Amino acid sequence: MRILLAEDESGVAQFIKKGLEEENYTIDVAVDGEEALLFVATQTYDLIILDVMLPKYDGFEVCTKIRQGGNSVPVLMLTARVAVKDKVQGLDSGADDYLTKPFSFDEFLARIRSLTRRQSSGMPELVVGTLRINLQSHRVFLEQHEIDLRPKEYGILEYMMRNKGYILSRTQILENVWGYDFDPSTNIVDVHIKSLRKKIAEFSEQKFIHTKRGMGYRIDLPEG
Repeated sequence: MRILLAEDESGVAQFIKKGLEEENYTIDVAVDGEEALLFVATQTYDLIILDVMLPKYDGFEVCTKIRQGGNSVPVLMLTARVAVKDKVQGLDSGADDYLTKPFSFDEFLARIRSLTRRQSSGMPELVVGTLRINLQSHRVFLEQHEIDLRPKEYGILEYMMRNKGYILSRTQILENVWGYDFDPSTNIVDVHIKSLRKKIAEFSEQKFIHTKRGMGYRIDLPEG
C-alpha cells in the first residue's frame, strides 16, 4: 500500500516514515504543498497524510486542490492546531479525518487502517474485461479461474489495473511497486511482466498487457 506523507519537519517526517515502513507501507515524503501536488499528479496513492502547516501551499489548500482535481483518495490531516474551527476547516476542505499532534502512534495506525478499509469497501474490485482483482482478499480471477500470483506480480497487476489504459514506464512501476530506485538498466519489471503474461495465458489466449516499445506497459481490454 502506497502512502504520500506531506510534512516539512524532517525529524517528524522521518519518524513517521520509519514507523509506517515497519508496518510494510510504502512511503513518499513531500516537504511542501507544491511538491505534494506534484506527487499526486504523477503517482497513485492509497492514502495521503497532510500536515496543515506546509510551506508554499498549506494542508487545507493542498486538500482542496486534490478534491477539485476529482481525486477521491483518503486524506488524513495532522496538525498541532486544536481549535474546533481548524478541524472544521480541514474537513470542509475535503479531508476524511483529522488528528492533532502529539498523537499515539497506535491511534495513528488505527486511523490509517480505518481510512484504507473505507476506500477498499467503496471499490472492492478492479476489473479489466474478464480479469478482476478483489482488493479486500488480494485474490485475482480470470473468468472463473483464480490466478496464483507472487506479491510483486500482484502489486504490478493492481497498479496497472488502477491505471487502466495508461502507459506506465518501468521507472513508474519500480517506484510504485518496489518503493525505491533500482539501476535503470535492470530488467526486473520485464521479468515480472513476462511471468504475469504467462500465468494469464494459462487460462486465456486474450492479451491484456500491452507493450509500447521504448515507453513501457499498459493494461487494457484484451486483444485476440
